[in-house]
Amino acid sequence: MQKVNVFDTTLRDGEQSAGVNLNTVEKVEIAKQLEKLGVDIMEAGFPASSKGDFEAVEKIAKTVRNSSVTGLARAYKQDIDAAWDALKHSAEPRIHIFLATSPIHMQYKLRKTPDEVAAIAVEAVKYAKQKFPLVQWSAEDATRSDKDFLVRIITEVIHAGANVINLPDTVGYTTPKEYGALYDYIQEHVPNIDKVILSAHCHDDLGMATANTLSAIEHGVQQVEGTINGIGERAGNVALEEVAVALHIRQDYYKKKTRLKLDEIKRTSQLVSKLTGMVVPGNKAVVGANAFAHEAGIHQDGVLKEASTYEIITPELVGFSSNRLVLGKHSGRHAFKERAAALGFDLGQEKLNEAFKAFKALTDKKKEVTDDDLFAILAEKQTDAADAAHYELESVQVQYGTLNIPTATVRIKTPEGTLVEEASTGSGSVEAIYHTISKLFDGPIELKDYKLQSVGSGQDALADAYVKVKFGEFECGGRGSAQDVLEASAKSFLNAINRAHAMEQQSRKQVQV
Repeated sequence: MQKVNVFDTTLRDGEQSAGVNLNTVEKVEIAKQLEKLGVDIMEAGFPASSKGDFEAVEKIAKTVRNSSVTGLARAYKQDIDAAWDALKHSAEPRIHIFLATSPIHMQYKLRKTPDEVAAIAVEAVKYAKQKFPLVQWSAEDATRSDKDFLVRIITEVIHAGANVINLPDTVGYTTPKEYGALYDYIQEHVPNIDKVILSAHCHDDLGMATANTLSAIEHGVQQVEGTINGIGERAGNVALEEVAVALHIRQDYYKKKTRLKLDEIKRTSQLVSKLTGMVVPGNKAVVGANAFAHEAGIHQDGVLKEASTYEIITPELVGFSSNRLVLGKHSGRHAFKERAAALGFDLGQEKLNEAFKAFKALTDKKKEVTDDDLFAILAEKQTDAADAAHYELESVQVQYGTLNIPTATVRIKTPEGTLVEEASTGSGSVEAIYHTISKLFDGPIELKDYKLQSVGSGQDALADAYVKVKFGEFECGGRGSAQDVLEASAKSFLNAINRAHAMEQQSRKQVQV
């Protein structure tokens, strides 16, 4: 069984998904869970792109010890310097440099000749090698590049010191047969290819990312790159959980393995989904809510007699379990803290106390408190520290009737501790709440996106709301959980405004510096 390295880019390529905006605390939480999952390398961000990204990469590099942390860089010295400054404290500093090699990119984006592109790539790798022990070089849009030019430039960057060569299917253009043939060609024609690890990075524009990645593995690739839940640019990246489980289930065919702890897949998927606001489709392979559901009578009968008749993956393999009662209204702080730790949360005393109060409030309304309920409460408390909780929701009341105009009254607590109250109307209850909260703040607030989903099932399930708002010049996401959908909606809107205020304050500090 040969090992395949897992390169996770959820925090870089994944965060480039439309509408996703993670703060530093959220990125660190995801990084810690990726480390627990067992990824070999995690791409924490693009340090040169912004001060916020630089700080997040630096924080993750100092926090994570059991996975190698890397950062993306263009083939510019200033990008490489920024990456080194952010990553130099990591356990195993490495850099990921990319440069486009396809004719269309070189002509229209780079406006460079092939000779110029090759020279830039070599110079960048040589410069990076002076700082980083491990250098990965990617030929952006490799699957639409000339094969002989790829052979030339790869040979030269290996001579310059590259340790990993990545041939990304940047726009999800290729097919499994073509992608496998590309790696065969490179291995046959690059004379020094034995000195590096070959990597694959596939996008899902044509729905073939998993098939293409598995084909690359069949053709000698020793590293695969992707994201949790397959999030990313456009249609997303290959879903790493699909590749890892495929290698495990079909060991007989692939004879390859990863070091991922497969029973951490569900929690990782759940955390990424909650913090990014990107809901996992019910029919998503491996982690979808319906992945282990059987409705057809024949299927149900077969599964009851022998699960393997219709289940090639057991729910327990990837961390799914029944939503049993884990805690109740008589449970104490110690039991709650132990359960929080078992679910992977490490909260400070203040946040733990807040989460415990929220849990107790929920037990007064909900008969069965499941792990999913606890996860929603704990995740919200663990990540809201970065928002500084400038404004807190005290109460929300809504008057609604089919023959009346919906009216909302909202009371919030300001950072100074004073209570302010406002009322407004809307065409619906949620709109009335948002109009009311907007009146409490100076400046226009535009609601860009609104999503609502249940946590668990049943009539007493928690509601999880996600919004994206534009407040001033800042566009932020916000989340809120409550048993009532209107309360959850109000919390999410206020959470987004808090984040916008935090970003504004940080921007002012940067200007002063």
